[in-house]
Amino acid sequence: MTTEAATGAGAIGRFGRRVARVTGGRVIPISTVILVLIVVWYLAAIIVNAGVVMTLAGDNVKFGFTDFIAATWSQDRPLLPVPHQILIEMRKTILDVAVTSKRSLIYHAEVTLSTTLLGFLIGSVTGILLAVAIVHVKALQKALMPWIIASQTVPILAVAPIVVVVLGNIGITGTLPKALISAYLCFFPVTIGMVKGLTSPDLMLIDLMRTYYASPAQTFWKLRWPASVPFLFASLKVAIAISLVGAIVAELPTGAQAGLGARLLAGSYYGQTVQIWAALFTAAALAAIAVAAVGLVEHLTVRGMGGRR
Repeated sequence: MTTEAATGAGAIGRFGRRVARVTGGRVIPISTVILVLIVVWYLAAIIVNAGVVMTLAGDNVKFGFTDFIAATWSQDRPLLPVPHQILIEMRKTILDVAVTSKRSLIYHAEVTLSTTLLGFLIGSVTGILLAVAIVHVKALQKALMPWIIASQTVPILAVAPIVVVVLGNIGITGTLPKALISAYLCFFPVTIGMVKGLTSPDLMLIDLMRTYYASPAQTFWKLRWPASVPFLFASLKVAIAISLVGAIVAELPTGAQAGLGARLLAGSYYGQTVQIWAALFTAAALAAIAVAAVGLVEHLTVRGMGGRR
């Protein structure tokens, strides 16, 4: 076999392996699901928006089939916007305006993200400290765990205005009240995950540490904490996403003038459904980026600890 033929065969082999990885991996299944969802979405928009099109057109206007379909997909204020309308709105409010403009989704996303990160930090630290206390003080397991679980049964929309009003009366305004609402949601998965992680080491390993006369602090740092790292990052991925939800929810009843929650509220006031969906898509993208960032930190942490990912 000549050198050129060998090179060509190698390139074909590499291409074949790449195709096999794609077809045998997650790209094609995910793409298929997304494609099906988009098709169903467009069909649903025809059904949902048909009544509005007929009402606006009146009895004297006759539609052809293609004109009728186009009309359901091009309304200014549709009941159900189609994907291309949402993408056009996102382009207008992300790429076509300055990031400092109050019409910019980047501006509103930054406001929500600052609240999210502060709430995530407060909630995560609180959850870790509660988990450590519960694991090391057995009485707290029975005293605190029922209340921690019960705290999540309170509707956050009912809690948010109370927190804002109470803190506002004592002079605490701005980002912190909204961040506390966000922390209220995200501390729960961190607490539960860390309790599970800190108690995950086998009892034989704990007994082994005792035979080496290890102190509780040494047992914690050398056994319990490393064992809890996978549980911690799994919880943090949930916490960062739910922290974003908490930040958006906190903006709804507080009359916030900026943030994705405020954008949603303004869209609902003026019937701008495309604006609402664009803000929702931006929030979803922000959550995906935040979860990916936590995953990257997890990857680096596990590699630093000598593990494999």
